[in-house]
Amino acid sequence: MKKSLLFATRAVLSGLLLLVPAYLAVLVLLKGMKSVAALVHPFALLLPDWFPAEKLLSLLLVLAICFLIGAAVLTRAGRVLRERVEKGVFERIPGYALFRNLTRQVTGDTHQSAWKPALAEIEDALVPAFIIEEFDDGRYTVFVPSIPTPLAGAVYILDRKRVHPLDVPFADALKAVSRWGSGSKELVAAMEKGDKSQR
Repeated sequence: MKKSLLFATRAVLSGLLLLVPAYLAVLVLLKGMKSVAALVHPFALLLPDWFPAEKLLSLLLVLAICFLIGAAVLTRAGRVLRERVEKGVFERIPGYALFRNLTRQVTGDTHQSAWKPALAEIEDALVPAFIIEEFDDGRYTVFVPSIPTPLAGAVYILDRKRVHPLDVPFADALKAVSRWGSGSKELVAAMEKGDKSQR
């Protein structure tokens, strides 16, 4: 029963992380095609009636706009503008930063400092955790997930000596949590390896 519940929970979470961004992207694409239909209509009249010119031209125009925006965001000025828009608009939306960081971590973005896997010392035990942020004085805000639901849990602010960052992929740490702790010995091995390298 526990294995079935665990599998169902993992399957739902994995499906959501994949489907929600894809669904939203399709909705935005369709809405964009509707918005530019009036612009491409004169050009569509030049093509044969049997050819779905308006839809195809609308799609191509939206994709071209996406390409131009994407290329602009890759420049230095574009990155600065994107960060300002994210901080000023999107980060005010509840859950946006959380899902952005989770999505980046799941896709293997190792440059993300938030949601870094760690083992935290809580009372006399080591518990799987994720570093959410680091204070200027060295303390960490850590999220300790519940088993087997990794998106629920508790937040702690701990001294640096009680938090052991792990050099493991985010997905591996998430698996250990969603598998009722199975795989934690790999996390402990990574912690001990990191401790030895710092000596």
